[in-house]
Amino acid sequence: MDYRFTALLIFMLTMLAFFGGPAHSRNEYLNNGYNSCSTGSVDISVEQRDTDYINNGSSTHENENVRLTFRHFLGSACTNEFKKVQQENLELKQQLELMKMCGKVNKNPTLKYNPNFHLIVMKCSGIVIPENKTPEGSLWDELKDDYKKENPDVKLMGDKFITPTNTLKKPPKDYVLPLPKPSND
Repeated sequence: MDYRFTALLIFMLTMLAFFGGPAHSRNEYLNNGYNSCSTGSVDISVEQRDTDYINNGSSTHENENVRLTFRHFLGSACTNEFKKVQQENLELKQQLELMKMCGKVNKNPTLKYNPNFHLIVMKCSGIVIPENKTPEGSLWDELKDDYKKENPDVKLMGDKFITPTNTLKKPPKDYVLPLPKPSND
């Protein structure tokens, strides 16, 4: 049997294993996603055909073609307004990402000397992001407490009150609790 194809396949897989690079994940947050905008395309192709005819004699026929194709998509949503909104969204995504990262970048002075981080250091220079100080409770609880203070007569279902009106009293130490009734099972 002829194993040339198998040997070639094994050789190609070996070369892929030795010289192939690692697969890197893609940052979908900064990716444009599925909002690609296309109104059409222009294609250029070159084709050559050699045809042999065997009739009463042998003859060869050659064709060489150059083709220019223009496609325009009907009903495309890719308008100038759509492109403008898409560009604005991409810029907003970049600015939001910079807001998240610039505080960390500016706090680490060693990044200035690393050429791999030159672009982000340049983008974050001069940007001061104040540290977020989270409040003790949630804003929702704060708003509810303010509402309860302004409207003390309103009873909210399933909510705790700031100043409880009906407090339970502890029984005295010598108080004896009643025993449960026996069941007839």
